[in-house]
Amino acid sequence: MRQAFEAWAQRDGHIVRRREDKPEEYLVYETQRRWLIWQAALAHGAKAVDAQQATQAQKFAPSEDKAPVMLADEAAVRNRVLNEVLDAFSELDESAGVEGIVRVIQSLKKKSQAQSQSQSRQVEEQT
Repeated sequence: MRQAFEAWAQRDGHIVRRREDKPEEYLVYETQRRWLIWQAALAHGAKAVDAQQATQAQKFAPSEDKAPVMLADEAAVRNRVLNEVLDAFSELDESAGVEGIVRVIQSLKKKSQAQSQSQSRQVEEQT
């Protein structure tokens, strides 16, 4: 995942040098910020796709004998997730720094967990 991010960041003109004292962090703040956003988007998107595929598989599977049908429109899910992440980060104050980014990521995780719990409750109610 990090290699894909670094390849994208270099193509986009970002400096991808890492700190010597903390090799998991990037030397340039903007690159570190984009790395955290990248991780949040991937984590949030994976949960949304899994939840939608599970819901649709249960909705359209006629019986337990047949394999579940995966009819998820992945492009639509990716666009929705990207828009959610961009909306969350657009509200971020630039003076908040990395702590602000972490707060946004945590709020996205909480929102995703709440959505998955509500979807699982709906599925339980239907059965």
